[in-house]
Amino acid sequence: MTTTSMETLSPLYAVVDLGSNSFHMLITRQLADSVQVVDKVKRKVRLAAGLNEQNILSEQAMAKGLECLRFFAERLQDIPVQNIRIVATATLRLANNRADFITKAEAILNLPVTLLSGIAEAEHIYLGVAHTSSSANKRLVLDIGGASTELIVGRGFTVKKAHSLDIGCVTFNQQYFPNGTLSEENFKQAISAAELAISYIKQDFVDIGWQCVLGGSGTMQALAEMLIYQHKPSIISLEYLYQVKTQILDFDLINNINIAGLSIERSPVIASGLAILIALFQQLSIKELTLSSGALREGLLYEMLPNSHKTNIRQRTISSLSQRFHIDQLHANNVKRQIKTIFSQLKSIWSLPDENALALLLASADLHEIGLLLAYKYHQQHSAYILNHADLAGFSQSDRQLLVSFVSLYKGDIKLAIIEQQSAIDLETAKKLLIILRLAIKLCHRSKDDDCPNYRVSLNDHVLQLHLPRAWLIEHTLIHDELKQENHHIAKLGYGLSIMCDK
Repeated sequence: MTTTSMETLSPLYAVVDLGSNSFHMLITRQLADSVQVVDKVKRKVRLAAGLNEQNILSEQAMAKGLECLRFFAERLQDIPVQNIRIVATATLRLANNRADFITKAEAILNLPVTLLSGIAEAEHIYLGVAHTSSSANKRLVLDIGGASTELIVGRGFTVKKAHSLDIGCVTFNQQYFPNGTLSEENFKQAISAAELAISYIKQDFVDIGWQCVLGGSGTMQALAEMLIYQHKPSIISLEYLYQVKTQILDFDLINNINIAGLSIERSPVIASGLAILIALFQQLSIKELTLSSGALREGLLYEMLPNSHKTNIRQRTISSLSQRFHIDQLHANNVKRQIKTIFSQLKSIWSLPDENALALLLASADLHEIGLLLAYKYHQQHSAYILNHADLAGFSQSDRQLLVSFVSLYKGDIKLAIIEQQSAIDLETAKKLLIILRLAIKLCHRSKDDDCPNYRVSLNDHVLQLHLPRAWLIEHTLIHDELKQENHHIAKLGYGLSIMCDK
């Protein structure tokens, strides 16, 4: 890399989280108003397993944690000290000899370690969700750690209520699944213990209320990955939790757990984490939970970054991708104008939802050509691949699924299986929005701002009637022909298209 290009790079930022189950190091930089992950390091230290009944952290557990920090220290040398945050959480809050560990850790890192209170941890977890998930609704955020579980209700960047419970997947593993034994009785005791802890704060949270539930801890990530492996929407329900519990009970020992889609590193604490999550669902009458893109580390990171509250989260992500993949923004803006026009004309007829559904449709217009940078051939598949694997701050996992289905199907043949896999909106609404996207893109085929005439869209039974000026259709024979062909494509969605020539 040349000296000039080095100078243009923004400085690195790092967050180190000394968790009860794992130690994490996240290294990022700002790029085009978004955050680019440069490196992630995770080590399964299981610090909480080293606590005895007197809350004394064993020498063996401390040695394992300090060895991990020696690895981290090497990488942190490249980062300005003012851009580094190192925090410790539940296990070190509980440990009576925490000062011994923290003193040695600070000597290794040559940096201060901040011991977060339970409330501070909860608030930073919420900020991590707020900075990476776009929602105008009041939300309940859950995080199950190795030695604590955090519950937070907030809206936007404001925390309304936060609490940290001293229950976690590592500590529960030792208490209720001794020697790794799996049984119905062990599960029952673990769930009951968690429900008792939750019951003391339940009413405070129920009184505040929420419209959606998000979670980003390892237990929920593992459960979502199992659903994705089965090609199912990554929405966690109580029924699904019961199904996983039944699957786990097919094994006598935790070490023998072998479930498709469940990673080997997560299986040792999946039973205890699942018990806590079942208790949360039952106590708080949660219907469903979706994954968040961020949690504690992201909350700490974004609070260090300049102007992190000023830019719309989704727009920041879209702008970054547009710059990195050289998307034709003028064309995208033209498509979005046509989407808004068609959407407004069909909104009442089709009972179309506002806010998130329309926002995701407009985002798909921004990003539908992202794969062109790789190659025109198969560019829709390239687009889908990029969006499936890119960091999409502001978009939940279900949002991502809808975006991927739209960019995969914005033109050409329609494969129903692709749109059926998304879970952001109901299937019928997804079909209607896909039709709007396809029509808007067809109308903008020449990519000029002044190409689209005044037109109107009506509905006769299940046949869309697109009324266009006769003179414009004569001047745009290719678009006219493509619109006529579109009738055959959207038939798979249960609709027809008729082109009406107006004077």
